[in-house]
Amino acid sequence: MTAGSVSVVHEERFLLDGALRHSDTGATFDVVNPATGASIGVVADATADDMDAAIAAARRAFDTTSWATDLEFRQRCLRQLHDAITSEVEELRLELVAEVGAPLMTTYMAQLDWPLSDGLLWPAEAAGELPWHRRLPDSSLLGMTNMRYVFKEPVGVVGGIIPWNFPFEILINKLGPILATGNTVVIKAASETPFNATRIGRLIAEKTDIPAGVVNVITAKDTAVAQRLITDPRVDMISFTGSTRTGQLITEQSAPTFKKLLLELGGKSAGIILDDADLNVAVPSAMSACMHAGQGCALPTRLLVQRSKYDEAVATLEQVYAAIPYGDPADPGVFCGPVITEKQRTNILDLIARGESEGGRLVVGGKIPEDRPNGYFLQPTLFADVDNSTTIAQTEIFGPVLSVTPFDDDSDAIRIANESTYGLSGNVFTASAERALNVARGVRTGSFMINGGLFYGADSPYGGYKKSGVGRQGGIEGLETYLETKAVGTTLPLDIP
Repeated sequence: MTAGSVSVVHEERFLLDGALRHSDTGATFDVVNPATGASIGVVADATADDMDAAIAAARRAFDTTSWATDLEFRQRCLRQLHDAITSEVEELRLELVAEVGAPLMTTYMAQLDWPLSDGLLWPAEAAGELPWHRRLPDSSLLGMTNMRYVFKEPVGVVGGIIPWNFPFEILINKLGPILATGNTVVIKAASETPFNATRIGRLIAEKTDIPAGVVNVITAKDTAVAQRLITDPRVDMISFTGSTRTGQLITEQSAPTFKKLLLELGGKSAGIILDDADLNVAVPSAMSACMHAGQGCALPTRLLVQRSKYDEAVATLEQVYAAIPYGDPADPGVFCGPVITEKQRTNILDLIARGESEGGRLVVGGKIPEDRPNGYFLQPTLFADVDNSTTIAQTEIFGPVLSVTPFDDDSDAIRIANESTYGLSGNVFTASAERALNVARGVRTGSFMINGGLFYGADSPYGGYKKSGVGRQGGIEGLETYLETKAVGTTLPLDIP
């Protein structure tokens, strides 16, 4: 793939125990561009034996090297990796457009530039400021002077399972804190979008001092290969981002080995427009439900509008949604690209049909565009008059679909927003700081935005309530997720550096 003077060569091999390898059977599978439906290359198709070898390598690197204890070395390696990725950022940008179908404009935001700016560097610095040990007050139990300490230690071997929608962003925001806190990792890349991960694997092998086995990147078509991470007793923790249903399966399958879990799961976030909001700002912001074809777990795909402004807002939304630029994700002006697969598009179309059958008013879109015969495109879709109990208001569609629902007052908006099994994110538009804070604190989600304010950053904890997940990624809370806590009592004075 080329664009101008930039040529993109995809890495077919995965990283296993410090070496770039093909599958032990030599098997590969195609990676498809969702904008065309055509293959853009092949990647190695790892076997169960390959995964077993990767787990063994990560276990050995944690148990027998100084990686877990040498903080300064880890910090240097993370900076090296940041520099290595930066040196190929334009190739990576085009690669994400091709394999993810991500609109080019999104790569200058959360798909690439935002996480690259601090996803590795902030954890490297923050790890140096963590209280890796602290002393508690002495106690005199059993007539002795007991000197007491608390130590923070890495969890061990982490299995990182990456989704296809924002693969680089999620991979980097896992690698940063996992490695900064001294863990080793086996990454299972999404089979739909593996090339960004294999590129990172190659850069680790060629341009960093990260020891063999500390990071392993596995690509496989068979989900049973990933399941070995979940059940293997040598793996101490699973860090997963993906659907709530898969998160439930991971919880069940990992239970016999009592693994620690970080689960970033689905969402059905509500945007709220209060009656004092500036509709010229608030209504256009609702097009965010179609960014990257709606394939983002935190996107506000429900819009709640106070009844006195409802008709005006829907009329404006109709104009906004009819004008959303969709199509070729390589076009800098495109906001809504393709969905990831034909199967995903079929699922979305089925939910749109159900939305109509359950009483929602289809205002804009809802069809496959006639001018896009190739690839997996879908028109930006707007539903009005949606009852919050219906399927399209309760189901994570993961497509370019917004449902609009009226509400009476602030408490009614909070009630409707909270009538969901999810609790990931949301937003409110209002001129009143008091009302904004009341809504932000009242909505049961792990993140929230007021008048478009962004919480994003490697230093910000991200995760959800309810079925949106367990634990937090990012921030100090995210670093602590990858640590264990040990209490030590001693009658001998300890010399702790």
